[in-house]
Amino acid sequence: MKFGILQFFSWPERRQALETVYARALQRIEIMDRSGYDAVWLTEHHFSDYSVCPSIPVMGAFAAARTKKIRIGTGVTLAAFYHPLRLAEEIALLDILSGGRVNWGAGRGFDNREFRTFAVPMEESQARFHEAVDIVMRAWTSDRLTYHGKFFSFDDVEVLPKPLQKPCPPVWMAAGSLEALQWAASMGHSVLMGPHANHQETGQQWEFYREQLRANGFSIEGREIPIARLLAIASTDREAAQVAGEGAKWLLKTYVDPKRFADGRDPVERYVDSVVIHGTAERVADEISRLREEIHLDYLIGAPLSHETFLSFTDRVLPRLP
Repeated sequence: MKFGILQFFSWPERRQALETVYARALQRIEIMDRSGYDAVWLTEHHFSDYSVCPSIPVMGAFAAARTKKIRIGTGVTLAAFYHPLRLAEEIALLDILSGGRVNWGAGRGFDNREFRTFAVPMEESQARFHEAVDIVMRAWTSDRLTYHGKFFSFDDVEVLPKPLQKPCPPVWMAAGSLEALQWAASMGHSVLMGPHANHQETGQQWEFYREQLRANGFSIEGREIPIARLLAIASTDREAAQVAGEGAKWLLKTYVDPKRFADGRDPVERYVDSVVIHGTAERVADEISRLREEIHLDYLIGAPLSHETFLSFTDRVLPRLP
């Protein structure tokens, strides 16, 4: 089983200097490098204190310079907001500077504020995302690139640098809907599964993706399918549930639209009851072992809802898991 951390750069209530948020995150990444994690997955968000990291390549370069082994994952670059050739250049440069440690995760995004402010029509987001991914992959694997699409066209461009990893870094598509899973499977892309679906839904999505791969002539065998899960760990189960509840309130206040879960349930209760893995370190380790069997949780990207959670997961949960 592999483990990563989904590293947010949250600035709750702006209680401390923003540079402190960055410094503590980089210190945490140094701990990960010494503790057996496979990768840190850096998040990209814009125009919100939910996570103040607008540039994964910049943050990734700092993380790479302060570590030796851990892989630098993009979790995820919001490809619809980029000129794809610039995105290809920047991720390739990060791959070289990190010594070939980049994992490229790409996503479409769903925050209306980001699309509105970047003047990208929401209704074009899927097509722009697909075209950007196609161009980045071609830029990395072609000596010179000619491309004529709906949004971008260029002729005989040499895109430099090329990634250090050949033919390109490992690639994943963020997929939180059946439509996204179906597209990724049709293209043969591996997927990242996000932290907001409940455990049962995540298992069903994994099975659907496997069937779609098979239908398109691909196989899930040998693929790493990272699954992000929110984590809350404390000295008692009750305290951990409180951490989970406060974390859910923060998510729903700053980034996640509660209308996405219009099933009549209180959205905070939904997170606590069926989305966040929470409890003592022992209980969390047991729950992860159970989910490994039930939903194919072979690569966990933990999203800690407190610093205590991160430390407890590193020191007390990881040693309990194979």
